[in-house]
Amino acid sequence: MNHFRSSFALAAALSLSAAGASAETMHIFWKDLRPASQAVAEDAGLPMIAAKLPDHGETLSVDLQDKTIQLAGYALPVDRDGDLVYQFLLVPWTGACSHMPTPPPNQIVLVTPAHPYKMSQAYQSVAVTGALKPDMEKSQLFILDGVSVIQSGYTVRKAEVVGVDSVPDSVTLPVNSPWSFLNKKKN
Repeated sequence: MNHFRSSFALAAALSLSAAGASAETMHIFWKDLRPASQAVAEDAGLPMIAAKLPDHGETLSVDLQDKTIQLAGYALPVDRDGDLVYQFLLVPWTGACSHMPTPPPNQIVLVTPAHPYKMSQAYQSVAVTGALKPDMEKSQLFILDGVSVIQSGYTVRKAEVVGVDSVPDSVTLPVNSPWSFLNKKKN
């Protein structure tokens, strides 16, 4: 009987601590990663967004440092073996970095999943949960026409990654953009 009570107490304590941990997770949006004074992608005139920003998008939000966050975006594999992805760039719109110019560093997160993430296609929509670190880091991205060096403004290591149906604050490219075919519409 005492064993049952102590097991029950342990289970209750674990569920409370798990509930507390999830309550501390901040659900953030892409705008939270840039200064309020910085233009959003549409205002800066895609696709040359970073070049039109006064600081080239290198101003990071240190208010979120080491906070456990959840952010939805599109995964672009950096390190993969077949369909298992060991590291990826999280970006706010499809086509960023490979089909069109790169977003500013404060709109790119370098993610290392806690466990390899199985990914069927580039730009799969995912939600990432983990400790956010403002940290300028360069990654080599292998794309069809060669290698590109991408600078990210944030990292999340040991991230929990889950697929999502949509990205709430995704940038939709203008209809007259030559890249508008990248706008994803799920039926």
